[in-house]
Amino acid sequence: MTRAATAKLAGYASLGALGLFAGIAFGRAELVVLATPFVLVLAMGLVAGGAPELDVDVRVGRSRVLEGDDVALDIGLLSASPVARVELGLAVPRDAVPEGDTSFGVTLAPGERRELTATLRFPRWGVFRIGRMGIAAFDRLGLFVFERELPATHLVRVYPREERLREIVRPRETQAYVGNLVARQKGEGIEFADLRLYQPGDRVRRVNWKATARRGSLVVNEEHPERSSATVLLLDSFAAARLGAAGTLDQAVRATAALAGAYLRRRDQVGLLSFGGSVNWLEPALGTVQLYRIVEALLDTEVVLSYIWRDIRVIPTHALPPKALVLCLTPLLDERMVNALVDVRGRGADVAVLEIAPEPFVRVGRDEQAQLTYRIWKLRRAVVRSRFRRLGVSVAEWRYGDPLEPVLEEVSAFRRYARAMRA
Repeated sequence: MTRAATAKLAGYASLGALGLFAGIAFGRAELVVLATPFVLVLAMGLVAGGAPELDVDVRVGRSRVLEGDDVALDIGLLSASPVARVELGLAVPRDAVPEGDTSFGVTLAPGERRELTATLRFPRWGVFRIGRMGIAAFDRLGLFVFERELPATHLVRVYPREERLREIVRPRETQAYVGNLVARQKGEGIEFADLRLYQPGDRVRRVNWKATARRGSLVVNEEHPERSSATVLLLDSFAAARLGAAGTLDQAVRATAALAGAYLRRRDQVGLLSFGGSVNWLEPALGTVQLYRIVEALLDTEVVLSYIWRDIRVIPTHALPPKALVLCLTPLLDERMVNALVDVRGRGADVAVLEIAPEPFVRVGRDEQAQLTYRIWKLRRAVVRSRFRRLGVSVAEWRYGDPLEPVLEEVSAFRRYARAMRA
């Protein structure tokens, strides 16, 4: 612990020195007598002003929580020597909200142990390092303060709360793996597809005896097989709009977590691609472990400012497998993401866009020029949406505060309409 003089020591030293100097200079003994107590207190403080033997430990109740949950920090104090006063101040991380006191002042007797508790609430997802604390211990006379800072050694992972989704966007094509989706192709399955004449090698259990009796020849059933699909959740981290504690990136991360959970519960393969100033990806896979991987990767998502022109050539080919649905969550604020989506679609990929509307996070001036600029900006965004729809890419706008499921249904409705038009 580092020792520093308090304002009390400076005041006592000034009064003692002034009294002694004035007494000697003017020959006034009463001034010397008046200054003597201040000098004695200073002498006693210098002799007994050793650093206290103070042990401080910080414990965290939970290291993994959901958005909006509280985390309790237990602070233990133990001193082998008496401490007149100990002051502690807990540093509150950004985006965390203190619930109650985070500053404390206590007095410790020799060998006494004190337990204190501070509570922090985390309304936003992310990885937070907590536990940084400033400690100041004062000596008995209040002349010296012994300061020490504990580093933030505890990590708390705050996961986004998952919105339960009953309906999600269905890919146009399925994979070769068994799943819960009824494929459009014909094969071994349980969903009836059509009738055809018997061929050598067909199983007897596939014979439709009623149709056989009507036609006078063996007729068998054809079925649609149950297959899984592959979905790549493409998260735009080029740019984001933010106002206060909310923003488009927060919405996108929460929606990505909800979609990943919904697809994986359907036994589909799900991958993650964060495309922006930095590129990170997880290859499509199945199971609960993949959900944990995706959620952990989402906690590290942030907007990285970069002026490098990136296109899909920097994305590994195995991150976008064939026949996969590429579901992009983007505010459509950066031209690089728009061009990347157009390029992906041009290569024949199945693409859908969930637009995180940035308008709720924009404050527009009241003057005529600001209003005109805002209208031009909105027109340019409408042009981008029209460009996607001409390419057969569904675009649905998701505004802050609205539920996600109706927006996904809008995406699915456009895809059904586009498929019917092609047919």
